[in-house]
Amino acid sequence: MPPDVHFDLTQVDFSNIVADQEAIRKVNPQRFEMQQLDGVVFLDPSIHIIVGYKDVRFDEFWVRGHMPGYPLLPGVLMCEASAQLCSYYTMSQHDLGPDHFLGFGGLENVRFRSPVRPGQRLVLVAKQTKFHRRQMIYNVQGFVNGVMAFHGDIIGVPLKRGEE
Repeated sequence: MPPDVHFDLTQVDFSNIVADQEAIRKVNPQRFEMQQLDGVVFLDPSIHIIVGYKDVRFDEFWVRGHMPGYPLLPGVLMCEASAQLCSYYTMSQHDLGPDHFLGFGGLENVRFRSPVRPGQRLVLVAKQTKFHRRQMIYNVQGFVNGVMAFHGDIIGVPLKRGEE
């Protein structure tokens, strides 16, 4: 049984872009084929919720080899897109310092419920459930056409740029 939905997506105006790719790049370090978040359309720090999306394209690097003839967005990339959404929330709402970014520290309780295919929009919802200077935890949910495709918990850890 899927968990309760964090946020009513019918309340989101997808034409009102809160952060486009350029704004996301200002706080998230991922580039080129590893930039998995296309936009942020809702952010409310009073309830610790952010909503963004990934438009799944036919020309992405994984399409040719991840189930030839029936391409499926790899679950790890769904999780990565969600982690990038969580990173955007953390970096835009908390002061970790200019030389820090949020690293991917782990996943828990992840379940995949529905396939995601090229040509579809994966809508991502993240709810911050813990904030500590050494660890942030978000419960994330992904939807395609209103159907929950996956859910889980993402753990983020602050990292300093340039540290070995």
